[in-house]
Amino acid sequence: MATIPLTKRGAELLKDELQRLKNVERHAVIQAIAEARAQGDLSENAEYEAAKDKQGFIEGRIIELEGKLAAAQVIDPSAVDAGGRVVFGATVDLEEEASGNEVTYQIVGDDEADLKHGLISISSPIARALIGKEAGEVAEVQAPGGIKRYEIVEVRYQ
Repeated sequence: MATIPLTKRGAELLKDELQRLKNVERHAVIQAIAEARAQGDLSENAEYEAAKDKQGFIEGRIIELEGKLAAAQVIDPSAVDAGGRVVFGATVDLEEEASGNEVTYQIVGDDEADLKHGLISISSPIARALIGKEAGEVAEVQAPGGIKRYEIVEVRYQ
């Protein structure tokens, strides 16, 4: 199995979710199944079916998280020093050449990506265009509205 890059924070979030699913959600759904089963006829019991479906989802997610954590390559961005180059875990300040708008992104694993918080996936087009570049260089990104050019203002490892 290929390794899955995660930041230290991203690995902690997955571990927290796994613990919550195993220690809270799993027990709650078992209790819901027991209560629905106590109501009698299971063939027409919507609560029982819903609880069984939720149990299947929880168990599937537990297996998925365990697999991702087993294959994870945890990278601490603060321990990375790539000589000013954009690498996984780096935080990058960009200026869009056409509009002058400034944005800041951190390049993270697929499971951590959250554009609202400035976290972009390593597999996203913009991250792929930035990897290996340094401050002062320009990255061209194929966007739905055409090619966008971003100047790299600063690269930080935090």
